[in-house]
Amino acid sequence: MKIREKIFYSMAAAMILTWATSNEVAAQSVEKKDTLECHIVGFNVGIKTPSERLSFGTAPDGSTSQRATMASLYPGAYMDYGINGIYKYKSGWLVTMDGNLWFGGNNLLYRKERMGSVFTHDSIVIGSNGTDASITCYNRGFSLQGGAGKVWVLNPERNPNSGILTRISAGYIRQQTIFMVNNEHAPQIEGDYALLYDHQRHGAILTESIGYWFMSNNANLLNLYVSFDISQCWSWSTRDYMIDNYLGLHGKDNNRYFDLIYSIKLCWMFPLKGKETHEYYYY
Repeated sequence: MKIREKIFYSMAAAMILTWATSNEVAAQSVEKKDTLECHIVGFNVGIKTPSERLSFGTAPDGSTSQRATMASLYPGAYMDYGINGIYKYKSGWLVTMDGNLWFGGNNLLYRKERMGSVFTHDSIVIGSNGTDASITCYNRGFSLQGGAGKVWVLNPERNPNSGILTRISAGYIRQQTIFMVNNEHAPQIEGDYALLYDHQRHGAILTESIGYWFMSNNANLLNLYVSFDISQCWSWSTRDYMIDNYLGLHGKDNNRYFDLIYSIKLCWMFPLKGKETHEYYYY
């Protein structure tokens, strides 16, 4: 056999052996999607709506009223913005920390009746130059909560990091009326005088959530959850003296308030590690 034929047959045998070996290894490899464990930072936006029927205030004598709840003070929905710190375990359990701010529009109800001494008979607030000061009255609040939750995976073969989200959290809440003078100074509603009318309250909040948690297998930026939250808030006034003519309040507000709040929230999440979505095992 000529030398050229020997080289040719040797190369052909080597190629056949390499092809057979690679097929055998490929046939024996198992691809498995990874369940991620990592820290996560999230940014959320949502809408809060207080319940009018299920919220109430309780006086020291035990009587209840719905006239000074969040829904009665500030009707309508509020925009809600926040930041989340989350640790996700491979088991799907979550440890969470949330900070949220919410803002209402020019929405203080019965403002002229509440602040009768500030408004004139023509229902305006006189500014320092003698004209209408055009005061805006809106609500602002914030909450800080810590909690725990779990992602209940629906399809572990396709995506072991996505599924139904359930969560519970608790913490601190504060809310109040903010007065903004649009055109000029109005001393009667600025500085310490504003504290007489701002209904500032603080207390405890408990939130239960259910939603859907999605983490992509291939794109780190496509990670989000959407949830429906129900919050129970127990609060009381922080002010030593309050004026609210609509409520007949001139002095310390000794009532205790319970507010039920519904929220819809969308959170965009950023895992703080590279996502290793596949592992290979060889037999």
